[in-house]
Amino acid sequence: MADARTGEVRGSTQSLATRTWPNPDATYVAVLAHGYGEHVGRYEHVADALVAHGAVVAGLDHQGHGLSGGERAVITDFESVVADLDQLVRQTGEDNPGLPTVLVGHSMGGLIAARYAQRYGHSLAALVLSGPVLGSWPTVEHLLGLPEIPDEPLDVTTLSRDPAVGAAYAEDPLVWHGPFKRPTLEALATAITAVNDGPDLGGLPTLWLHGEDDQLVPLAATRSGVEVLRGTRFEALVYRGARHEIFNETNRDEVLNDVTDFVTRALNPGE
Repeated sequence: MADARTGEVRGSTQSLATRTWPNPDATYVAVLAHGYGEHVGRYEHVADALVAHGAVVAGLDHQGHGLSGGERAVITDFESVVADLDQLVRQTGEDNPGLPTVLVGHSMGGLIAARYAQRYGHSLAALVLSGPVLGSWPTVEHLLGLPEIPDEPLDVTTLSRDPAVGAAYAEDPLVWHGPFKRPTLEALATAITAVNDGPDLGGLPTLWLHGEDDQLVPLAATRSGVEVLRGTRFEALVYRGARHEIFNETNRDEVLNDVTDFVTRALNPGE
């Protein structure tokens, strides 16, 4: 297991906690964007797989999440979150000059990563989207239509077929276990629309991964957004029976191998 270093970067609204998994022999940089309510510390095993594959890995806790500053689980503008991510990409690039960057985003982090690629795709060598919030998200549409946001706990069995994943999530003090905040829902709706307005990703190598049985971010609702992004170097994998957190699923090794195989192809075209 790679030993992570903690740090911070100055975000658009407050200081953000960062985590870096070093690799003195790195051939590329991998940047992680986590999902709603969680934190990048839940991606240790993902970072380990990427480090073993040849990456130096970095991630941050988005504003209002994990160890970063801000009101808990509140994001009012995802363009600022994308700008925060760019600060991390730039800083990690400066620390590792000459290495190509691969961006990996899960769920809400997939939305952030997709928007990042639309705005800063020139700085990326490849993009991986895991269960991304794209196209439309029925949860947001439903909750915004209610006069009051219900305080209903997440059904942790929707995360993975591995019950240990749900148990760890429920016990994690850095995970937000409260209700959605309306400003965050409104910002999510705006961000989804922004991605849907394009542009596509052109020649950026892109891999879309999704669980067939994802009840949190349904596969069918995501497809239209993926079609907006689809460029000339696009791949997709849907895992039969898998739920939302495919990096934490019972076939997680298969998923992570698919990611590293894709990165190899993306960084070595024509081989």
